[in-house]
Amino acid sequence: MQARWIFTALIVAATGLIATYMFIGLSPEGWDYALPRRGRSVIAIIIVGAAIAFSTMIFQTITNNRILTPSIIGLDNLYILVQTVLIFFFGTAGLVLFSQGANFIASIIIMVLFALLLYLLLFRGEQQNIYFLLLVGIVFGTLFSSLSTFMQVLMDPNEYLSIQDEMFASFSNINEDLLWLAMVILILTMIYVRPYLKYLDALSLGRDQAINLGVPYDRVIRRFLIVIAVMVSVSTALVGPIMFLGLLVVNVARELLRSFKHSHLINASILVSIVALVGGTLVVEHVFEYAAPLSVIINFIGGTYFIYLLLRGTKR
Repeated sequence: MQARWIFTALIVAATGLIATYMFIGLSPEGWDYALPRRGRSVIAIIIVGAAIAFSTMIFQTITNNRILTPSIIGLDNLYILVQTVLIFFFGTAGLVLFSQGANFIASIIIMVLFALLLYLLLFRGEQQNIYFLLLVGIVFGTLFSSLSTFMQVLMDPNEYLSIQDEMFASFSNINEDLLWLAMVILILTMIYVRPYLKYLDALSLGRDQAINLGVPYDRVIRRFLIVIAVMVSVSTALVGPIMFLGLLVVNVARELLRSFKHSHLINASILVSIVALVGGTLVVEHVFEYAAPLSVIINFIGGTYFIYLLLRGTKR
């Protein structure tokens, strides 16, 4: 009964915020221009919110750690590196030379290939330690960040401004073709992973317990890691990196439901993610008047919550 009331409240909050975002400050004369643009932003928010919440929930379950996110593998830093390399070698003309669609697809392919290569190298033997994967991901993430910073220092200041636009997530001026492509990829990924979702409750108990319960652990973990790589790549390539969003919404969903059932936790995480993104967008547009990017606000709140989780864990 409590879960039902929480879901109802989240759905009402998400619907109310979306309606407010769609119609706030809008005169009837501007509907033809503003509503399609705001509608694309809402669809992008739903896609990104669902992808990040879903992938983070799975990632925390298979690592059995509530303070980790898929960003630790280094995909966000790899995305920034790809954009930096593009502008470093081709200049701002490179953004014109490579269309948004080509840049979007190339970014997804590079990030997914990197993740798959990482998985193949670390999971080819019998010793398949996922924590070693996280350690290697941190090292690569630091390497990608260092290379990006090095090239940005050598850039022309005007070209560096173009990189800054890619470093912060934005839900305005979303390309419609990319939006539908991202939606198709997300739907196909959800269809692919659906048969394996039944194993999540057992996986949350740990590797040994999951194997004892009959879970084909290695095969399931590989599938989930591929899905995580695809979802994080799609969301990052579509709007840019949002590092702490997954950490924030997944832990808030866990605190609200106090449940181990992933069928409930995943849905709640997606709803919380939509509420956070739409509410954050309203704050950015109507309170800060675009003075601060949405990703900065979310990363500040998420980073603060991350510190709280660390301190609470230390006290326990």
